[in-house]
Order: sequence, then structure tokens, then C-alpha cells
Amino acid sequence: MNALDAYGLMLEIRFFEEAIERLFLEGRIMGTAHTCIGQEAVAVGVAAALAPQDAMTTTHRGHGHFLARGADAGRALAELFGRETGYSRGRGGSQMMMDTSIGFYGANGITGGSIPFATGLALDAQMRGSGRVTACLFGDGASNQGTFHETLNIASLWKLPVLFIAENNGYAMSTPTASGLANPCIADRAKAYAMPGVTVDGNDFYAVRDAVAQFAAAARNNEGPALIECMTYRLSGHSRGDPRIYRTREEEAAAQQNDPILRMEKHLALTAEDISAHRQNALAKIDAAITFCESSPLPDPVAYIADATGHYV
Repeated sequence: MNALDAYGLMLEIRFFEEAIERLFLEGRIMGTAHTCIGQEAVAVGVAAALAPQDAMTTTHRGHGHFLARGADAGRALAELFGRETGYSRGRGGSQMMMDTSIGFYGANGITGGSIPFATGLALDAQMRGSGRVTACLFGDGASNQGTFHETLNIASLWKLPVLFIAENNGYAMSTPTASGLANPCIADRAKAYAMPGVTVDGNDFYAVRDAVAQFAAAARNNEGPALIECMTYRLSGHSRGDPRIYRTREEEAAAQQNDPILRMEKHLALTAEDISAHRQNALAKIDAAITFCESSPLPDPVAYIADATGHYV
């Protein structure tokens, strides 16, 4: 993935997430969703470092990871519209999408729930000798879950090819990281499990990509797991309807100055005309995805009625 492609993908994720927030407000989609506005460099950086045969698991805030791994924006959005063309045929919603053909093994509504699952995928890869590495993404709040500690311990003992990637966006829902972690540096926890740990700038596509590529190569060489902490910021609310009363608008304005997309535009030295063209192209993709969703059929309930053997078709 070259830098311009990465930039275009970051824009697509940003506009996808902004569309979700708008569509909720307009009452065109229901339920809830957790957007990753401001965290696009993590998703795209991780995906850019992985090989086609590698696996990825994600969290409740996983749309960006899915799109970065190669998901179709129309089918992903159709799932939120509850349409038959969605990845789970309109039955799963925001957190229940999977496509193993592109190495994406899904999200999880349980905090830290995908950490042991990702490690199981890594054990499978080790036993088969497939050379597959699993990238396991989770939030800073998940690092306080018991499954985090239990799983990192066994992954290190068995030298499993899994990368534990913490997206530290500063808040576990509404709890500031410093209020929830005695040591706010998640990467420091790697020492307890005899694995390398590193903290990188999660708003820098190149920093994320290079760190993941380095440790993925080591894991593929039977050197075991690593813990990578990506420091970023969630510009949006925790989920739909979050009034964000736990942080100030001044804090958010300061974070806007570190927007990973603005930083990418500066790094690529894009002109105003270039930026406009790339943004219009990404917006057109999302507009096309919305049109696809609205013209897609609703699921046929008859198709889910149990047959005579008790199985569902």
C-alpha cells in the first residue's frame, strides 16, 4: 500500500464514520454504533503492514479496521441499514461483521473479548505452520480485563504469532486513562510477560505501519508476540448520543490539530486542489455505498424459519 492509497483509505474511513453519525441523526439507520473518527491512522497503518494471509480481530469500534482490511463500504453500511446485502445479511449490525476471505475475523461487543480469540487463531497458525500472524486490536480499557493478562501470559509462554495492539484514545468510554490505569503506559505491561512492548504515535500512519511490520516479521520468525500501544484520540463520542461531558471542547479543539488525516496531507505535501480531489473521490464512494444500501432488500424472514430438522436455512 503506497502513501497515497493509505491517505485515500483514511479518508474513506473518516467519511464512512461521519455518514453513520449523520444517518443516525436522520433516523435512516437504527441501533447504535461506535465510530473511530480520529483513529484512522491506526487502522490503515496496521492493515498496510499485514500480509494477505494474516488475520485481524477488532473491537466494538471496528468499522475502520474492517474497511482498512479490504471490506466493501456498501456491504458494511448495508449491515447497519439492516439489509440482506450486509455482511451478516442485516442481522448482526455494527459489531457483528466478519469476512475471513480478507483475513478479518470480526468484532466483539465484550470489552477485550477478541483478545483470547485472536490468540486462538495464532495457536492454530502455529500448529499448522501457516506463517499467519494475527493482529489483535483493542482499546485502552480492555487492558484492565483479566483476559488481557491471562492471554498475554499464555501467548508469551507458547511464543504465539500474535500482535496485541492497544488503541489508546485516552478514554475507556468516559474514564480518562490516567484514572483507570495505575501506570498509564500500556506498553509497560509487556515486561511482565517477557515480550517486547512499544508505544508509537497512533496518529502517524508511518509509525504504526513500521512498528507492526517489524513485530509481524519477528512473529513470523517464531519470536513470539509483542504489545504495541498506539497513542491516538477519539474525536467523536464513545457511541451514538454521547454528549462528551467528561471532556472539554478546548481539549477536543487541541486534538483536532493532531488529526491524522491533516498530518497525512501535510506529509504528502498535497496542494489544495489535490486534497479537494481526493476528498471528493472518497465522498463519492460513501455516497455510492448509501445508494446501494437504500436500494438493497430487507432480509426475508421466511429464510430464517426452522426447517423440519430444526436447522435454520
